[in-house]
Amino acid sequence: MTETLPPSGIDRLLAIMAALRDPATGCPWDIEQSFATIAPYTLEEAFEVADAIDRADWPDLKGELGDLLFQTVYHAQMAAEAGHFTFADVVAAISDKMIARHPHVFGSESRDKTPEQQTRDWEAQKARERGPARTLDGIAPSLPALTRALKLQNRAARVGFDWPSTGEVLDKLVEEAREVVEARDTLTHAALTEEIGDLLFVMANLARHLHVDPEAALRAANQKFTRRFARIEDWLAETGRTPADSDLAEMDALWNRAKAEDKAKDQTRP
Repeated sequence: MTETLPPSGIDRLLAIMAALRDPATGCPWDIEQSFATIAPYTLEEAFEVADAIDRADWPDLKGELGDLLFQTVYHAQMAAEAGHFTFADVVAAISDKMIARHPHVFGSESRDKTPEQQTRDWEAQKARERGPARTLDGIAPSLPALTRALKLQNRAARVGFDWPSTGEVLDKLVEEAREVVEARDTLTHAALTEEIGDLLFVMANLARHLHVDPEAALRAANQKFTRRFARIEDWLAETGRTPADSDLAEMDALWNRAKAEDKAKDQTRP
């Protein structure tokens, strides 16, 4: 079969995808997939791209970008089979969109704009493309929750629905945290879940006011926790033990040791 495939380039990848989905000779697993079953893999591959970038692992990024490209090819193949559109249509649509949204590059508008002004122009063009719509329309519900919160808040802020200063966001954060503490023993689980959601939403707003990407910040915190807990396990393993053989006091002390180790490394970096 491989000798019949194009030798290289995107045509080779498209032919591989078509072969995998061939009802008579393709892969049984690939044949039975649908947009809904593939979508989680698409999200996973996007996160793996972000992870490779966070780690500055450029060989890994090359592979992850290929995996993400394959997701686009997969969805386009299924769409073509259903008569919706083809991969060529996808390429044409994104090309037309990029040209329309960059009139300062492909048109007559001046390039003499700040990145912030170009962002505002981009959003204004998106709004024109959407046509009459509600302010928050078009923000995908399937986005990671923190990322979607940030986008919702940014969209609302553009029409004036925003706290004027970071201080007011901090006041709201304290208020929401107090409500959780006061209600934790009296609320139903559903009501407590709502209060926690409110607290997280305000945290995302605080990050926005401080020009911090909350999703990236939480990813970094997750990585830091993973790294430091691995050090705890390493030190316990030196004595032939695991965390299950330890206690909170010892692990907390080891955590502080790992934290100090991180800070020492940070101080030695150029």
